[in-house]
Amino acid sequence: MNPFEIVQRTPKTNCGQCGYPTCLAFSAAVTKSGEDFGKCPYLDTTGLNVEQKQGIALEELSGQRDLALIEHLKDKISALDFTRIAAPLGATLCGLNNQALSFPFLAQEVLLSRQGILLDGCTPDDPRDQILIYNYIHSQGGPDPALDWIGLETLPNSISKVRTLATYCENRLAELFTHLPGETIISACTRLGGVAHPTPSATLGCIIPVLPKIPQYLVYWTEEPEDGFPAKVKILFDRQVLNFLDLESLIFSAERMAERLAVLLA
Repeated sequence: MNPFEIVQRTPKTNCGQCGYPTCLAFSAAVTKSGEDFGKCPYLDTTGLNVEQKQGIALEELSGQRDLALIEHLKDKISALDFTRIAAPLGATLCGLNNQALSFPFLAQEVLLSRQGILLDGCTPDDPRDQILIYNYIHSQGGPDPALDWIGLETLPNSISKVRTLATYCENRLAELFTHLPGETIISACTRLGGVAHPTPSATLGCIIPVLPKIPQYLVYWTEEPEDGFPAKVKILFDRQVLNFLDLESLIFSAERMAERLAVLLA
C-alpha cells in the first residue's frame, strides 16, 4: 500500500492530531517507516491491512537529527584556529596548548574543545544548547556589539519567527513578571549577568548577555487594567547579531533566557 492510498482514508484536514504536519506526511510515515496508523483518530481502517514495521517514532527522529547536526557542527569547527577566534568571540583560551575555549552562557561556564562541550562541567542535557554554542563558535566572532537595539521583526526573513519569539519568550515572561516587584525581576536578571538599563517609556529594562557577544535587551511594561493594557515584554537585539548567530539559534537563545529567568523566579 502506498501513501496516497492511506491519505484517501484520512479526512485530509491536516489537523495535526497524529503528530505530523499534514495527512500526507502521516500516510508516508505509515507506509515507509511503520508508523502506527492508529495515531490518526479519524482514519478509516475498514479492510486496512498495513504491516506495522519497527519504525522510528517522530520524537526519536527529531533527536537523531539534532545529534547528527551536532556531529556536523563539531566537524566544521574542528579546523578553526582557536587562538585567532577567541577574542572576537569574547572567549578565553584554556586547556593543553590553548586548544579549548571558555566563556559564559547565561551565567553558566562553557568549556568547548574539539572533542565536545561541557556546561558547568557536565554534558548539556538538551542537544539544542550544543547546537546554539557550536553555531556561535562557527561564526568566528566579530566586532563588539554596537548596542543599537532593534526588534526581531527588523531582521531579514524574520516574519515567521516573530510569533515564536512572542509565544516562547516575550509572552511567557510578561505573564511571569505580572505580580512581581521590579526589584525581584532585576535581581533575577542580575544573576544572569544582566545590567539594569532603564527606559523612560517602560517599567524596567535590563541588558542580559546570553553569550559574550549576544546581549539581549529585555524591556517590561506592567499591566494597566484601567486602560485595558496587559503586561508586556519586548526583547530587543543588537543590530549586528546575525554576524554571530543564525535566526533559528537566536530565537532559541531568547527562549533559553526566558527559561533561566523562570527557574530563578520560581
